[in-house]
Amino acid sequence: MIIASKLGGTDPESNFRLRTAITKAKAVGMPADNIKRAIARGQGAEDEERVEEIQYEGFGPGGVAVIVQAVPGNRNRTASDVRHFFSKYGGNMGETGCVGWMFQQRGVLRLVGESLDVDTVMLAAADAGAEDIRESDDSIEVVTNPDDLEAVHKALSVAGLEAESADLALLPTNTVDVDDPDVAKKLFRMLDAMENHDDVQAVYCNFEMSDALLATASS
Repeated sequence: MIIASKLGGTDPESNFRLRTAITKAKAVGMPADNIKRAIARGQGAEDEERVEEIQYEGFGPGGVAVIVQAVPGNRNRTASDVRHFFSKYGGNMGETGCVGWMFQQRGVLRLVGESLDVDTVMLAAADAGAEDIRESDDSIEVVTNPDDLEAVHKALSVAGLEAESADLALLPTNTVDVDDPDVAKKLFRMLDAMENHDDVQAVYCNFEMSDALLATASS
């Protein structure tokens, strides 16, 4: 909510990202006062500290490109922590932009449910401008141009298809195959450490690996 408020303003009606964040916060029982405070922080209210989103980039084990988005409480400490995670697991943090060109921002909506029909989702989403549909065992992801995220979300809702999540994400334009179990394990340990850091908001990377190796390395 803090970042959504900073980037798109305080009005949920005109700020889809903020509206989605508020819906998620209410779903988990966040008090209204906390929601208001988060929105105020994003705008740098007089009695609130202004926040800043920083992006760290580098290469993880196996040459996997990694982007870490964070809202640092202390810029030097957070940068040092992220750099440590890279080096500890055989990677290295680089300069801003060193891997950013391998990703592009897209809207991503995730739908879950046993009764989901991919053709139904495709029809509703395509008519609203969706770019791609990705099906897995337990979910369907709809990928959109960032500007079309809200329109596709509304179209799915009208069709009776409620998205579990709808947000902006960085998707890789090229990928790196990881097939070495040791590299895979180091990669997941690094990603887990980054994702569990209090200041980190999101971590994106460009690896691909088999389902069997994925299950082993991430366990």
